[in-house]
Amino acid sequence: MKTRDWTNPGKDELLFVPLGGCGEIGMNLNLYGHNGSWLMVDCGVLFPGMKLPGVEVVTPNIEFALELGDRLAGLVLTHGHEDHLGAVPYLAEWLKCPIYATSFTYHLLRAKLREDGVEVADLREISQGARFSCGAFGVEFVNLTHSIPEPNALLLETPLGAVFHTGDWKLDESPLLGEDYDVARLQSLGDSGILAMVCDSTNAMIAGRSGSEREARDGLIEMIAAEEGRIAVGCFASNVARLDSIVRAATKAGRRVALLGRSMQRVTNAARDSGYLQGWPKIYDARALMSAPRDEVLYLCTGSQGESRAALLRLAEGRHPMGRLESGDTVIFSSRVIPGNENEVYALQNRFVRGGIRVRTGEESRIHVSGHPCRDELACLYEWVRPGCSVPVHGEARQQAAHADLARGLGVPHGVVPENGDVVRLAEGAPCCVGKVPSGRWAVEGLRLIDDGSSLYRERRKLGRGGIVYGCVVLDDRGRLLRRPRLWSCGVFSGESEGEDEARFGEHFEHLVEVMVERGGRGASDMGEELRRKLGDWCKGDLGRVPRINVMVMGDE
Repeated sequence: MKTRDWTNPGKDELLFVPLGGCGEIGMNLNLYGHNGSWLMVDCGVLFPGMKLPGVEVVTPNIEFALELGDRLAGLVLTHGHEDHLGAVPYLAEWLKCPIYATSFTYHLLRAKLREDGVEVADLREISQGARFSCGAFGVEFVNLTHSIPEPNALLLETPLGAVFHTGDWKLDESPLLGEDYDVARLQSLGDSGILAMVCDSTNAMIAGRSGSEREARDGLIEMIAAEEGRIAVGCFASNVARLDSIVRAATKAGRRVALLGRSMQRVTNAARDSGYLQGWPKIYDARALMSAPRDEVLYLCTGSQGESRAALLRLAEGRHPMGRLESGDTVIFSSRVIPGNENEVYALQNRFVRGGIRVRTGEESRIHVSGHPCRDELACLYEWVRPGCSVPVHGEARQQAAHADLARGLGVPHGVVPENGDVVRLAEGAPCCVGKVPSGRWAVEGLRLIDDGSSLYRERRKLGRGGIVYGCVVLDDRGRLLRRPRLWSCGVFSGESEGEDEARFGEHFEHLVEVMVERGGRGASDMGEELRRKLGDWCKGDLGRVPRINVMVMGDE
């Protein structure tokens, strides 16, 4: 591979650089470079779970994007999902370029920025189907269907050829909100010639089609009508069509609906601001339903992925201030489990079941359909667009590979399966990976962004596995004990014998200190290291594991 500065592509180069979303589900961020200019497409987050203790959100490492300076002409958002726009509030102070979005995405992002107190100097609302120039690129929004209003593919035009960037999409034959996809327009792209298609790989391993949102509506109407007691429905707040289906199903069953979760309020407000959800039934303040008959209540909730601060978990724990569930009530999960969230989701469902609350999922009935294309839909789009090169993104490595195999089988002449940080040459010459730029993840740590490989998280993981021990020894200037040595532990001992075990450990520590002081001849740092090592040996022999051990010896060296 060439070693060079990739920040200033020539007029005979068209480059593609993913900084997130390849080899993973989430954190989508893509860069296109041509003739000294760069365009960013999407800027999303990923939710790491317990991989990064204490961290709820990670963003892409945008070190390379920062090097672009004024060459970064703009950020175009394909749609409003968190894995495509959620990093903007965290990275906005460095992204000095204009940000382009259609109406729903624009209103959703503007609300998020206001909540977080973030100022964006140049946020531009663009109409659906619009064409505009951004740096060296012509950009056209091309409507597709997905599980959120206004999902846009992008046609990126340059003198070297056009790229079709799909964003997230599916072929929904009966979309409930927003525009349908335009087969004639998609076929016309193929007729005009598409250099490369950069395309969603999420369901590339799944045969058939993803199904229509109308099927999920019919399933929800049937299920909600059959349940007794209070009902809580968890789903992705961004799926406005699903929210609409749940509200209408509840109204048909004679139930009143309350929204639980800040993102539910944000999304429905953005939808109304963009002209959706007109004529919706009345939405109630949840507190007004606390004393309502149980068979008349439905809570529409955030937290279907087991998120720690979301409404469903707070209901499960009995600590939601505006809603409650009890034995005989029902929770419906109208969503899929995102890979990596299985433990959290199943733990949440188990908690409900143990409380006598029924749990209903899409495994029992068609109450959820995916927002991403399965293999038959991918095949349709390739037949319409007929790109010269397939670039699978938005998926784990196995999904990208399945996508690439499918494209080859459909006769696509070229294919490149990128990893985050790859520099992919789309023109001129055969498409291939020609270089590498910095990539990775930044963890949102309070008010800071920290590399996810930081020793901070290695230390936290170690503490989570074995607990921590602190020891303190104070010596005078002659190396004698000034006071009794002290030992503290956290997360090391447990059970009925916890106090006894900790006392025995403390006695062992005191004995070690007394022997070393009597022996003498060691400096404070050497004594501290030897105590740490001997305590570790004791823990390994007595507990079968070694916690994090810190021993401070204060005295003259």
